[in-house]
Amino acid sequence: MRVFVTGAAGHIGSAVVTELIQGGHNVVGLARSDASAATVEALGADVHRGDLRQPAGLVDAARAADAIVHLAFDHTSVMAGDFQGAVTTDLGVIKVFGEALAGTGKTLVGIGVRPTGDPVVNANPRSAVTREINKLTERGVRTILVAVPPVTHSDQDRHGFVPQLIKIARDTGVSGYAGDGDNRWPAGHTLDVARLYRLALEKAPAGAFLVAAAEAGVPVREIAEAIGQGLGVPAQSVPAEHFASRFAFIAMNMTMDNAETRRLLGWEPTGPALLEDLQQGHYFDSRSMCG
Repeated sequence: MRVFVTGAAGHIGSAVVTELIQGGHNVVGLARSDASAATVEALGADVHRGDLRQPAGLVDAARAADAIVHLAFDHTSVMAGDFQGAVTTDLGVIKVFGEALAGTGKTLVGIGVRPTGDPVVNANPRSAVTREINKLTERGVRTILVAVPPVTHSDQDRHGFVPQLIKIARDTGVSGYAGDGDNRWPAGHTLDVARLYRLALEKAPAGAFLVAAAEAGVPVREIAEAIGQGLGVPAQSVPAEHFASRFAFIAMNMTMDNAETRRLLGWEPTGPALLEDLQQGHYFDSRSMCG
């Protein structure tokens, strides 16, 4: 299968590209910069140069592919405080992909949470992207949604939830958690998530919703305690507002049940659990520093 992967040079994307190539697929990775292009080539994939903010430039790669795995997101806008702008960019990309794939029966795999009546979930701007992807099922596109856990961890994780918590703990001397720390975050190892993407392409039915969390929910207090131990700083409760501005982008996530995903695809996570991964020490070297 010829697969066009956006975000191919990123943390999860590079693992997905490797997994797909090892599975016998031909991969074309989107690269915006020379550095990203070099990374994609080193992984063994072909390169398509382009930018999410110029989605018309993605049309040829989309039409030539049997499937699209869309992992890229406009993180530049997110870091500048324009989350809605990043979502608007993403909607434009999905519409271009939809036009390229409509009526072909080809596959589009996107990131998203199944629509519910939960107002918190529906209020998240990215829910609009999920709805747009779901519409394509009725237009002859084999759509698949994957709920990627907010804590996707491995020695390749440089800018995710855990590295940000580590940076805060380094800067403040305290590994903090909000309230009593009993709120839980779903987690999954990068390689397990990548394997799920390959299985999704090969086995999932149109309209499938898959959960890529190996662990349904890890208490944030336990994450903070593991970080405190790794850095040699105390773990303690801090005012919730200290977390709100940094982690609002994952506030919609809740415990994820992967039982149906396991049954449907035969997916069995094998990577270390989050707390085991933290104990290995790789998160606490200089590479875990966030910009």
